Amino acid sequence: MTEQTPAAVAATYFDALGRGDIPTVMAQFSDTVTWHQPGANRFSGDHHGVAGVGALLGGMMEASEGSFQLAVTGPSMVNGELVAVPVRFTGSRAGASMDMSGVDLLTVRDGRIVEVHLFSEDGHGEDAFWGQG
Repeated sequence: MTEQTPAAVAATYFDALGRGDIPTVMAQFSDTVTWHQPGANRFSGDHHGVAGVGALLGGMMEASEGSFQLAVTGPSMVNGELVAVPVRFTGSRAGASMDMSGVDLLTVRDGRIVEVHLFSEDGHGEDAFWGQG
Protein backbone atom coordinates (compact mmCIF):
# COMPACT_ATOMS: atom_id res chain seq x y z
CA MET A 1 0.00 0.00 0.00
CA THR A 2 1.30 3.44 -0.94
CA GLU A 3 1.42 6.04 1.80
CA GLN A 4 -0.93 8.94 1.16
CA THR A 5 0.39 12.48 0.84
CA PRO A 6 -0.51 15.01 3.54
CA ALA A 7 -2.93 16.69 1.10
CA ALA A 8 -4.67 13.37 0.37
CA VAL A 9 -5.00 12.51 4.08
CA ALA A 10 -6.47 15.96 4.78
CA ALA A 11 -8.90 15.62 1.86
CA THR A 12 -10.07 12.21 3.13
CA TYR A 13 -10.49 13.61 6.66
CA PHE A 14 -12.51 16.69 5.65
CA ASP A 15 -14.62 14.76 3.13
CA ALA A 16 -15.53 12.18 5.78
CA LEU A 17 -16.20 14.91 8.34
CA GLY A 18 -18.58 16.63 5.93
CA ARG A 19 -20.47 13.35 5.39
CA GLY A 20 -20.59 12.55 9.09
CA ASP A 21 -18.50 9.40 8.50
CA ILE A 22 -16.91 9.30 11.95
CA PRO A 23 -15.13 5.92 11.54
CA THR A 24 -13.26 7.28 8.49
CA VAL A 25 -12.54 10.56 10.30
CA MET A 26 -11.06 8.72 13.28
CA ALA A 27 -9.05 6.38 11.03
CA GLN A 28 -7.07 9.37 9.75
CA PHE A 29 -5.56 10.04 13.19
CA SER A 30 -2.35 8.58 14.53
CA ASP A 31 -2.81 6.65 17.77
CA THR A 32 -0.72 9.38 19.42
CA VAL A 33 -2.49 12.40 17.87
CA THR A 34 -2.52 15.66 19.83
CA TRP A 35 -5.41 18.08 19.24
CA HIS A 36 -4.91 21.67 20.41
CA GLN A 37 -8.33 23.26 21.05
CA PRO A 38 -8.05 27.04 21.46
CA GLY A 39 -9.89 29.37 23.76
CA ALA A 40 -11.12 29.44 27.32
CA ASN A 41 -14.11 27.11 27.23
CA ARG A 42 -15.02 23.61 28.39
CA PHE A 43 -13.23 22.03 25.40
CA SER A 44 -10.06 24.17 25.39
CA GLY A 45 -6.67 22.59 25.88
CA ASP A 46 -4.78 19.62 24.53
CA HIS A 47 -6.52 16.32 23.82
CA HIS A 48 -4.35 13.24 23.33
CA GLY A 49 -4.83 10.00 21.43
CA VAL A 50 -7.71 8.77 19.33
CA ALA A 51 -9.85 8.22 22.44
CA GLY A 52 -9.23 11.77 23.68
CA VAL A 53 -10.05 13.31 20.31
CA GLY A 54 -13.13 11.10 19.99
CA ALA A 55 -14.34 12.24 23.40
CA LEU A 56 -13.76 15.88 22.42
CA LEU A 57 -15.71 15.58 19.16
CA GLY A 58 -18.50 13.65 20.87
CA GLY A 59 -18.70 16.30 23.58
CA MET A 60 -18.97 19.05 20.97
CA MET A 61 -21.81 17.23 19.23
CA GLU A 62 -23.59 16.77 22.55
CA ALA A 63 -23.10 20.41 23.62
CA SER A 64 -24.34 21.65 20.23
CA GLU A 65 -27.37 19.36 20.39
CA GLY A 66 -26.08 17.54 17.30
CA SER A 67 -25.91 20.71 15.20
CA PHE A 68 -22.14 21.29 14.97
CA GLN A 69 -20.97 21.30 11.35
CA LEU A 70 -17.73 22.18 9.60
CA ALA A 71 -17.30 22.91 5.90
CA VAL A 72 -14.16 23.52 3.86
CA THR A 73 -14.36 26.98 2.26
CA GLY A 74 -11.21 27.10 0.11
CA PRO A 75 -8.26 25.14 -1.18
CA SER A 76 -5.87 23.32 1.13
CA MET A 77 -2.43 24.89 1.47
CA VAL A 78 0.43 22.44 1.90
CA ASN A 79 3.92 23.04 3.26
CA GLY A 80 5.68 19.71 3.73
CA GLU A 81 3.81 17.78 6.40
CA LEU A 82 1.61 20.79 7.29
CA VAL A 83 -1.81 21.27 5.69
CA ALA A 84 -3.78 24.48 6.37
CA VAL A 85 -7.46 24.38 5.43
CA PRO A 86 -9.88 27.33 5.53
CA VAL A 87 -13.16 26.29 7.14
CA ARG A 88 -16.50 27.62 8.32
CA PHE A 89 -18.06 26.09 11.40
CA THR A 90 -21.55 26.44 12.76
CA GLY A 91 -23.66 25.21 15.60
CA SER A 92 -26.77 26.08 17.53
CA ARG A 93 -28.33 25.09 20.81
CA ALA A 94 -30.99 26.51 23.08
CA GLY A 95 -30.21 30.19 23.48
CA ALA A 96 -26.96 30.30 21.49
CA SER A 97 -25.55 29.98 17.99
CA MET A 98 -22.15 30.12 16.33
CA ASP A 99 -21.19 30.76 12.68
CA MET A 100 -17.59 31.73 11.93
CA SER A 101 -14.57 31.20 9.75
CA GLY A 102 -11.39 29.53 10.82
CA VAL A 103 -8.33 27.60 9.76
CA ASP A 104 -7.55 24.02 10.66
CA LEU A 105 -3.84 23.22 10.58
CA LEU A 106 -3.05 19.51 10.36
CA THR A 107 0.36 17.91 10.72
CA VAL A 108 0.41 14.69 8.69
CA ARG A 109 3.23 12.21 9.15
CA ASP A 110 3.49 8.65 7.83
CA GLY A 111 0.00 8.87 6.32
CA ARG A 112 -1.78 9.87 9.56
CA ILE A 113 -2.76 13.13 11.27
CA VAL A 114 -0.42 13.50 14.26
CA GLU A 115 -1.35 17.01 15.36
CA VAL A 116 -4.26 19.44 14.94
CA HIS A 117 -4.21 23.19 15.64
CA LEU A 118 -7.43 25.18 15.23
CA PHE A 119 -7.88 28.90 14.68
CA SER A 120 -11.19 30.80 14.74
CA GLU A 121 -12.03 34.34 13.72
CA ASP A 122 -13.92 35.05 16.95
CA GLY A 123 -12.43 33.31 19.95
CA HIS A 124 -14.69 35.10 22.41
CA GLY A 125 -17.78 34.12 20.42
CA GLU A 126 -16.64 30.52 20.26
CA ASP A 127 -15.97 30.50 24.02
CA ALA A 128 -19.44 31.93 24.66
CA PHE A 129 -21.06 29.26 22.49
CA TRP A 130 -19.27 26.29 24.10
CA GLY A 131 -19.44 27.72 27.62
CA GLN A 132 -17.63 26.47 30.67
CA GLY A 133 -19.64 23.27 31.15
